[in-house]
Amino acid sequence: MDNAQSGMKARVDVKRPWLAILPLMIGSFVGMFSETSLNIALPQLMKALQVGQSSIQWLVTGYMLVIGIILPLSSLFTKWFTTKKLVLFGLAAFIIGSLISGFGINFPMVLIGRMIQGIGTGIILPLMFTIAMLIFPPNKLGTVNGILALVIMFAPAIGPTLTGLILASGSWRDIFFTFVVFLVISFVIGLFSLKNVSQITKPKVDFVSIILSIFAFSGLIAGASFASEMGWLSVPVLACLIVGVIALIFYVRRQLKLEVPVLNMRVFRHRNFTLGAILVMVDFGIILSAMYLLPQYLQNGLLVAVALTGIIMLPGGVINAVTSAFAGRMYDSFGAKWPARIGFIIAFVGAVMLSVVTTYSTIWYVILAHFILMIGAPLAMSPSQTSALNSLRGLESADGSAILNTMQQIVGALVTALATSFLTLGRNAVNGLAAFKFTNGVHYGMYFTIALTVIGFIVALFVKDDGKYTD
Repeated sequence: MDNAQSGMKARVDVKRPWLAILPLMIGSFVGMFSETSLNIALPQLMKALQVGQSSIQWLVTGYMLVIGIILPLSSLFTKWFTTKKLVLFGLAAFIIGSLISGFGINFPMVLIGRMIQGIGTGIILPLMFTIAMLIFPPNKLGTVNGILALVIMFAPAIGPTLTGLILASGSWRDIFFTFVVFLVISFVIGLFSLKNVSQITKPKVDFVSIILSIFAFSGLIAGASFASEMGWLSVPVLACLIVGVIALIFYVRRQLKLEVPVLNMRVFRHRNFTLGAILVMVDFGIILSAMYLLPQYLQNGLLVAVALTGIIMLPGGVINAVTSAFAGRMYDSFGAKWPARIGFIIAFVGAVMLSVVTTYSTIWYVILAHFILMIGAPLAMSPSQTSALNSLRGLESADGSAILNTMQQIVGALVTALATSFLTLGRNAVNGLAAFKFTNGVHYGMYFTIALTVIGFIVALFVKDDGKYTD
């Protein structure tokens, strides 16, 4: 009876939990919108800012790099600052970054704005799931996380379409100004609805850990990004990767030794959290690699107009969002085992279909392949994330949320860089018209996506039978 009652009671009593979390939902929505919407604008941005493929990808990887650096600090932030201060600061940073990019007169200025945006997203995104774990009853968390995932996945659902319409009728600058509109609304709501739900303990700040994390994540992402232009065996690329790996090793070892770590790596002692984290990481890589390659293929391979590109992406985006909500409810009933396995199988089929597109592929075929991929990936994502977090208790929940979101962004940046490398490799492997060469590059990129679906399925085989994670 006590267990049943505890499952119906939130850890922190909030009268209007949905209103309290609304500013974070809007902020996270814009953060994910910002993460994926620029993919469709990359060809236009390359021309407007006069940079190449290897440079323009930094508008995506640079944004995710900053998110990846900020996210490990999110748990520490919640122990030093009130929820309201953190959320409002994150929203303000996002607004300022969007304005800088929107008014940018060259590539460095736009990139700086993007990286400031990453500060805002790095603060807001983990807070949404951490606060949800506190203010909603445990027996509702599957459904709640499904809805939160729906909010996040709805951004890529309408992002390409909205971006395409903006570019068809206006300028790439208007994309950033659109972010500002949503963020200002979220900021105003937050002024009145937010209250502190975390414990302010003000632990000692370990600056060595922060420096190590910056070198670790920056080194890995910079190395992967430079590889598309310089080659994986070039001195600068190898140097960045070596520095990144060494810094990461020292970072992890230091977190395990510290009494109050910046990022509590001890949560990985929970086998089921580790399984869920790997599944989320791989699944996020599948989604981002496909969403990075597909809009560019449509414009550079099929020579589709930018507005039509957005419309073509819409069905897959919509089913992505719908499946995310449905998958959240599935976890409440069935756990994570079968949704994860079935999801990766379906995603594999969609990725294989996209790996054989040509310069003459029909629009309906591309839509169908994207549709199938966007059913499979979110079907595995939401249950895996919920089950991973459900294996943690107390303050570990905030640490687990920070780790999951950090891994997603780091993997997202690495996957984008790797996809660019494969894209470049495929383009250079053949001779012919530009559209044919680009399409061959997309093939190479999708082979990488296929590999991720296989890895995800293999890991899903180790999920426990009932899907409910326990220690």
